[in-house]
Amino acid sequence: MADNQSANIQVLLSALNVFTRAPDKTSLENANSWLQDFQHSPEAWSTCNVLLLSPDAPPAAKLFAAQTFRSKVTYDLHQVDPSNLLPLRDTLVTALERYQSGPKTIITQLCLALSGLALQLPAWDNALQSIVETFGANPVTVPVLLQFLTILPEEVSGNTRIPVTDDEYRERSTKLLSDNSEQVLELLSMYLQATGVTHVVQSQIFDCLRSWLVAGEIDMPAFGKSPLLAFAFEALASEELFDSAVDVVCEMIHETQEIDDNMPVIELIVPRVIALKSQLEDKKDDPEKIRGYAKIFAEAGETYRLLILQHTDTFYPIVEAIGQCSAYPDLDIVPITFPFWMRLAQTIGKKTTISPLFGEAYKALMAVVIRHLHFPPDLASITGQEADNFRSFRHVMGDTLKDCCLVLGADACLLSAYGLITMALSRSPQSISWQEIEAPLFAMRSMGAEVDVMDETAVPKIMDLIPSLPIHPRVRYAALLIISRYTEWINRHPDYIAYQLQYISAGFEDPDSEVSAAAGQALKYLCQDCKQHLIEFLPTLHTFLTTTGAKLAQDDRRQVYEAIAYVISAMSMEKAAESLRTFSLDILSQIHAISSKTTAVTKQELKEVGYGLENLEVMLHVVGPFGDQLPAACQNSCQEAWSIFDTFISKFAFDYDTSERVTRVLRHGITLFGESALSVASSVLSRMVTSFEATGFSSFLWISGKFVGRFGHESDPVLRNAFQNIYERATNKVVSLLQSKDPRDIPDVLEDYVQLLLQLIRMAPDVFFQSSAFPLAFRATMAALTLIHSDLVFASLDLFRDILTHESLTPSSSPPPKFPIYSSAIKAVMEKEGFELPEDSTAIVVTIFRAVALLWSTQLVAWLPPILQQLPPSSAPNQVKRQFLLDVTNSLNTAQYDKVKYSILALHRASRKARDRRRVTPLNQA
Repeated sequence: MADNQSANIQVLLSALNVFTRAPDKTSLENANSWLQDFQHSPEAWSTCNVLLLSPDAPPAAKLFAAQTFRSKVTYDLHQVDPSNLLPLRDTLVTALERYQSGPKTIITQLCLALSGLALQLPAWDNALQSIVETFGANPVTVPVLLQFLTILPEEVSGNTRIPVTDDEYRERSTKLLSDNSEQVLELLSMYLQATGVTHVVQSQIFDCLRSWLVAGEIDMPAFGKSPLLAFAFEALASEELFDSAVDVVCEMIHETQEIDDNMPVIELIVPRVIALKSQLEDKKDDPEKIRGYAKIFAEAGETYRLLILQHTDTFYPIVEAIGQCSAYPDLDIVPITFPFWMRLAQTIGKKTTISPLFGEAYKALMAVVIRHLHFPPDLASITGQEADNFRSFRHVMGDTLKDCCLVLGADACLLSAYGLITMALSRSPQSISWQEIEAPLFAMRSMGAEVDVMDETAVPKIMDLIPSLPIHPRVRYAALLIISRYTEWINRHPDYIAYQLQYISAGFEDPDSEVSAAAGQALKYLCQDCKQHLIEFLPTLHTFLTTTGAKLAQDDRRQVYEAIAYVISAMSMEKAAESLRTFSLDILSQIHAISSKTTAVTKQELKEVGYGLENLEVMLHVVGPFGDQLPAACQNSCQEAWSIFDTFISKFAFDYDTSERVTRVLRHGITLFGESALSVASSVLSRMVTSFEATGFSSFLWISGKFVGRFGHESDPVLRNAFQNIYERATNKVVSLLQSKDPRDIPDVLEDYVQLLLQLIRMAPDVFFQSSAFPLAFRATMAALTLIHSDLVFASLDLFRDILTHESLTPSSSPPPKFPIYSSAIKAVMEKEGFELPEDSTAIVVTIFRAVALLWSTQLVAWLPPILQQLPPSSAPNQVKRQFLLDVTNSLNTAQYDKVKYSILALHRASRKARDRRRVTPLNQA
């Protein structure tokens, strides 16, 4: 036994030593895996006890031993004989005494282990008191006691992995925490007032107090009578204790949120909070101090907002203090106040009358926020990351402007921002900075969601202002986005459309790419929301595309096509078809031209055609189908378009991006043409499978699956032959790929192939089951189950469920003619191939497993042991696997097939628990 333990220690030390070097990734993974497996073992208890108490063990080994005790108390306490649980407690307490002077990391792990043990060990009746008696009398060990008292409520209330029932938890948490809260308050008060107490210990006391407050275990009326309340506020004057004191004050305020129950304590807290207001001026040059005060004021404001509204004269200084924090120039501090303004605005919105002071507060807040929205005078002075962070923060500030609208009204807020712009424009152009125009414009855009579409007061002034704004890229960008935001209002006021189109058109001419993109967005939303009014402008938009479109970046051009599609969607069916044909022919002629080219095609030419396909795709997506009866303009379009695409694909299928784009267009073609696409379906499938065989690109399988899904019910012999042709040739290609590549290298191919099989089994079972490709397809789908790819795994399981629960396998006196053929095919494949299932996807696995158990119970018993053997202990412990095999065998022997479900669920739970355990702490941190 001793030799075995010594050997374990040597291997363990060698594994830990790997992390002190810089080895290869494989060595690190192997060492980490061994250490985690060791932590699971029963031997780890005694081995880690030896390491922890050995003076010669290296520091990393001691820390690992402490971590292991914590982990095993959480997960493996069942490995300890009940008679040894109290001795285990004594072992941990002894270790804690041994490490009373540190390191802190080991003290922390041992305190975590003791806390977890206390929750699970009712026999340890006086857990907290016994630790107090052991460590509380000697000043040297008081820090250890404080660490335990800090960790205990966190571990008891936060570690959901500890296996106790709800009733056990309620009983033990009450015994450990609630019953001891008063004693803890007295203890902390005593230590805080002790002679010679250091700032380090005082900080620990505040951390401990905060932990009990957060756990909700402090009785606030009792706390109000404790000297700790006053000490926390006094500690704000201490440089060393400031951060800890801020946390405690915030938590004590939060714990008084039950206003009626805690009014006596609130009356003690609020005057002390208001007294801190003067510190905002005194400490204005110390951002960290202002951050702490902002947290306190914001917490007080949120918690006492009802009192602020009811007793404004008394509580309003808190609002003023929060306003000062919002106005602070450090933009990392400002957002601390935003939740208060939001919640106060929501509460004000429910009141019929409020003090005018709140209106003034939100007016001041709005001015402050718009000032914060200003870009720096010199954008070159900030880094790209800083600029991105500032842009993101502007949107957060925009939400606060919406809160202002809730209190003041959208009209008043918009007119206020409008007034800032007109005031700036009243000065000479040389004295106006673009920032003072752009910031109010951004504010108007942010407040757009609050605007009434019938407004006749503020929005008309804004719309009239836009054409006269200074020509600056940032100003134009902001103005274009205002148009984007206000298109619903413009729809009710169509007289503005012509002017907005002119402004948008000018935006496309701007050399700044962001301005051009904003113009595309503005046009898209204008056409989407005002499409009925824009029909008359469609010829103008077509001219714009043919003249200026080629100069636009593709993202902008695509937005223009999307915008046009919205207008087309608002037209009568015949006119919409004619317009769609007009715009589509521009793109199709471009595709036909490159397909007919006799000289080599350049990459740029092919890229431009790809852009055209993107534009066609977005148009078809927006316009959607015309219904069962195609308009006259579309009668022959399907065959004409396919003849162009067929030639194009035959020449350029080898370009991956092109294949992706063209198949996406074909997908929308199915939707657009509906039954009319049936005339080309066989030809399309033939081209797709030929292209897949040549390239191996999954997109050709994907679109084939869509065609089978749409036309699989058709009985046309030519089409059924096309289904069989693609099934067999695609399967042979996939099998060929799997012979030369690992499944991990072709997940996209496997997923689209399995989706094609799903369409075949559901829409064309005669093709699926009767083909010689069926056994190969079954085997290829089994390969897909080996991947960690949820969509693919679920699709594969769906396919196997469809196969193994097919109606043909259910005995019937008069089955449909082909059912015996299907049944024979399924049974032949199952008996030859066997079956393996992945460890997740429980619901589908249960269905499949039950079907296999019902029809192939003898084979299942033979298949399971080698499959279970492949599962590593890290995924399913050996004891769990043995129990699973026993449970399944018993279910099969007694013909209780429904009980297989419970065996699967038990295995799944145990497996998930084992995996979760390995994710808790990376051992290379030890």
